[in-house]
Amino acid sequence: MELSGTHLFFLLLTVGLVIGVGLYAARQVKSAEGYSLGGRSAGAMMVAGSIAGTVVGGGATVGTAQLAYTVGISAWWFTLGSGIAFILMGLFYARPLRAAGLTTIPEVLAAHYGKSAGTIASLVASAGILLSAVASSLPGIGILSAVLRIEPWPAAGVLLLLTILYTFFGGMKSAGVGGLLKMGIIWVSLLLAGIEAWGALPSGAAFSAAFPPLPWQSLFGAGVSAALANLFALVVGVLCTQTYVQAIFSAVSPAAAAAGAFTAALIVIPVGLPSVAVGLYMRLYQPDTMPLLVLPAFFAQHLPDWLGGVALGGILLSLVGSIGGLSLGIGTMLTHDILAPRLDLRDPWAMLRLSRGVVLCVMGAAAFIAIRNLHSEVLLWNYLSMALRGGGIFLPLTLAILWHHRIPPRWGLSSMALSTAGAVCCSFLPSSPLHPLFIGLLISAGVLAVGAARRGPKAEEKERRLPEGQGK
Repeated sequence: MELSGTHLFFLLLTVGLVIGVGLYAARQVKSAEGYSLGGRSAGAMMVAGSIAGTVVGGGATVGTAQLAYTVGISAWWFTLGSGIAFILMGLFYARPLRAAGLTTIPEVLAAHYGKSAGTIASLVASAGILLSAVASSLPGIGILSAVLRIEPWPAAGVLLLLTILYTFFGGMKSAGVGGLLKMGIIWVSLLLAGIEAWGALPSGAAFSAAFPPLPWQSLFGAGVSAALANLFALVVGVLCTQTYVQAIFSAVSPAAAAAGAFTAALIVIPVGLPSVAVGLYMRLYQPDTMPLLVLPAFFAQHLPDWLGGVALGGILLSLVGSIGGLSLGIGTMLTHDILAPRLDLRDPWAMLRLSRGVVLCVMGAAAFIAIRNLHSEVLLWNYLSMALRGGGIFLPLTLAILWHHRIPPRWGLSSMALSTAGAVCCSFLPSSPLHPLFIGLLISAGVLAVGAARRGPKAEEKERRLPEGQGK
């Protein structure tokens, strides 16, 4: 992928501008809560920026174009499904979560099912989110390696440095401000690229000859059951992701939290369509392109050099922002729910240093795993990630939010432990009739149903006397 001096200048200018604004916002961060939640002062647009700035990463841009190059329009499911999940979050989850005034998903679960439930949730969710960070690290390393003409290991180091500058110092404050700027750049760049690509594709019979209706022109090209399974995995995974819920917790009010989720859906859903158009264009006219580089190659070769440089900068920022936001979610959970209580940390500055240290370790781990799996498909990591963190957490979390204290703690804890174990074991089987996510959800539903049935009238009377939010 050949880049001109103009390409490189505008790429560096774009990346430098957004990172500079994020670093300026980082000056306001003085504590662990400010780092993780931005002081709980975010309006709807800042909430939307934090959410969209994280979800629109490798899977939503480079990964969608890569998959469209391979299978067609069904690649749109990732951003479409994510948007549907944010609509559901705004309708049912955002207000009660923000009203609870907590910091992490494990904290919500611990309040209903005990401290052990919080610990399990922290570890499982962190492992799942790490896989999503790997999904954004893969194209980031590939793009930097191609642009800078360096080997993957040095490219991973450059990516790690950019992610540190983007998120490490400012946390949620930088992610929100940088996310809004980044989304503006990506929206405009992808819109222009999508118009260019779609306009160059043949129409009518010629299009159908190049791309037969099945599988290329159907959202269900891989089969209805497979598409719906991926959609459900996305919805469940998004609703159980600390990074997105953390943005909800950072809102100034429950109303702002819900509005931010709806706004994020409006931002995210259309992003996949231009990437699909670019993937189809490159499949037809440049079939020898490396699938991972389909989108950046189109930006470099088919847009004016200055605009191509800005677009490449936006794509790189989308990857950096996603890695940073996901790492921040893991860092918040591990620090707040596991490390700080065991180390008996109370000092705000000590908590802040610990949070930043954990976030840095997570960023490094994501880059290392990506290096070891350079030729894997980006969206596969995202779907596996959603399944892992959703199987054991989704149902207990939903019942904790919408059906307060109706499940005895030991049954909620058993549901999380057994369903996660079942999903993980299933994922290692050579052939399984069901997706690991559904194995986990079935086990979880069964255990929770037994727990609800075993709950007697004395327990109900005792729970009615408990203050809201307390465990039993």
